[in-house]
Amino acid sequence: MTDVKRIHAFVNGRVQGVGFRYFVQSAARALYLVGEVRNLQDRRVEVMAEGTERDLKTLIKRLHEGPPMSRVESVEVDWEPPRGVYADFLITH
Repeated sequence: MTDVKRIHAFVNGRVQGVGFRYFVQSAARALYLVGEVRNLQDRRVEVMAEGTERDLKTLIKRLHEGPPMSRVESVEVDWEPPRGVYADFLITH
C-alpha cells in the first residue's frame, strides 16, 4: 500500500448489540483496511483503521450508515500517522 493513513474514530448512538462491530469488520476487510473495532463501556464503538485515504473515507461513510438495527448519532474521527501494527482487521474486546 502506498500513502498509508490512519483514522481513530468513536461512533455514538445505538451501536452496541446490533452487529455494529461485525458490520465494521466486514466493510473494512472489503476495503483491504487493517485495524480493529471494539465496544467501549460508555456504549460507544471505537474504530482504528489504516489504509489509503480514499478507502478510509469510504469506511467513515459506512460508519455513519451502520447496520440496519443501529442508529448512529455521531462519528468523531481523528486522522493520525499510521503505526503499521496491524496485519488484519479484528474485533477486539
